Amino acid sequence: MSVEPLALSGEQGRRVLRLYHLYRLSIGLLLVVLISSDMDSELLTLAHTELFRKGSWFYLVLNILIAVTVQRPRRLAQIFSLALVDVILLSALFYAAGGTPSGIGNLLIVAVAIANILLRGRIGLLIAAVAAMALIYLTFYLSLSRPAASAQYVQAGALGALCFAAALLVQGLTRRLQVSESLAEQRAADVANLEALNALILQRMRTGILVLDEQHRVQLANQGALHLLGCEALAGKILDPHCPELIKRLQHWLDNPTLRPPSLQPKSDGPVVQPSFISLHRADQRHFLVFLDDISQVAQQAQQLKLASLGRLTAGIAHEIRNPLGAISHAAQLLQESEDLHGPDRRLAQIIQDHSRRMNLVIENVLQLSRRRQAEPQLLDLKYWLHRFASEFRSSAPAGQTLHIETQAGTVQTRMDPHQLTQVLTNLVQNGLRYSAKKNPQGQVWLKLFRDATSDLPVLEVLDDGPGVPAEQLHHIFEPFYTTENKGTGLGLYISRELCESNQARLDYKPREGGGSCFRLTFAHPRKLS
Repeated sequence: MSVEPLALSGEQGRRVLRLYHLYRLSIGLLLVVLISSDMDSELLTLAHTELFRKGSWFYLVLNILIAVTVQRPRRLAQIFSLALVDVILLSALFYAAGGTPSGIGNLLIVAVAIANILLRGRIGLLIAAVAAMALIYLTFYLSLSRPAASAQYVQAGALGALCFAAALLVQGLTRRLQVSESLAEQRAADVANLEALNALILQRMRTGILVLDEQHRVQLANQGALHLLGCEALAGKILDPHCPELIKRLQHWLDNPTLRPPSLQPKSDGPVVQPSFISLHRADQRHFLVFLDDISQVAQQAQQLKLASLGRLTAGIAHEIRNPLGAISHAAQLLQESEDLHGPDRRLAQIIQDHSRRMNLVIENVLQLSRRRQAEPQLLDLKYWLHRFASEFRSSAPAGQTLHIETQAGTVQTRMDPHQLTQVLTNLVQNGLRYSAKKNPQGQVWLKLFRDATSDLPVLEVLDDGPGVPAEQLHHIFEPFYTTENKGTGLGLYISRELCESNQARLDYKPREGGGSCFRLTFAHPRKLS
């Protein structure tokens, strides 16, 4: 019995226990007030006056002590003892007051009912049995000393039956209350789990989600939105200073919801984002639900499909273009060798020759895109490979070009196709030397190999001291066919990034402190690439 749980536990059980304490204290006070006035004179003449007075005071004082000491019972034995003591004391007062005419028997029924709210099963019925037996036995005992009490048997039996009825009724209601409480707790736990799951899904979604009020104050921002907007925290803040372009598109959507908002790029080096908006109405307030989708990958896939189609088209007509192009180039070469050709005409022949070579280079680059073979990654010791690359490059580099190498201590390994890495690095080094020579007497490029302190991934930086890339061109340098050179094809950096991504590496541009450019090649971990 000491290890069984209470019928009503938690805050609800403690609330019923406090009401039980308050009820018993009220009864005790009422009895004390009754015996302290002349209202009890008629009652007490029928019984043991002094016993009733002392019993009333004892009932009040004992219940005060119990109310102070028994606040949070954790065992059934404490509640059972409390109910049993209450029934015994009320039975004693019932005897002292003269039996059923005193009305104290009704208090026993209430005490049994309250006890059965906190007790369960046969333990509660035992309290009812004690009360019923006390009513009948004390009535019998009174009839021995006072024959008039013999007429109280029917009333005492009825009170005893009411004790059992109250116990059974209250236990039934309590059982139903327990079932309802358990169901409510289960539903609350399910709702809490669903809420936590929804919050987790919301935070893990790649799609950015914002909830704004009419003042553009952020009510909710998931991790995807923070990443796309380049902010650490937005909840509770006004969005206007953090992303004014998004607010402009919201205003345009409010003016005409049928139009699709144009995309935007919140961060200069971040992804392109496509916003969409939904209006929410909560009571008399209006909110806006903002979805932010990263369309960089979609745009890249579309670009790849476009280039693949262009490559197939070029491969189909390459011989139709290269044959006359070869004839034009050969004819220009023969014209240059003619002794009768004058200076201006010789210059025109050279222009024909130069543009023929450029057209042939464009065709070769596009064909390379269409014929690009699958990457065959190999485990590379980057320090050894880099020194060998630099040695081969220096042997064929013209005068006035310098290649420097700076490597970190220890072994730096990755998995990458060595031929594709050579192609990428050759293009980056040649670009760096060309731009460095525009600003300095000689072209210089630094190759810096190290491990990233945060991710522990191998990193190779290609640095130059040239003029750098203007801010307005940063978004376009990796786009195909974008070039600022008259003789460029605009495919070098695009092909370099594509080759890196096919080897699970990444190529990024970072402005160099003090001027110049820095192309950072972040390799994959040798164990993570299969």
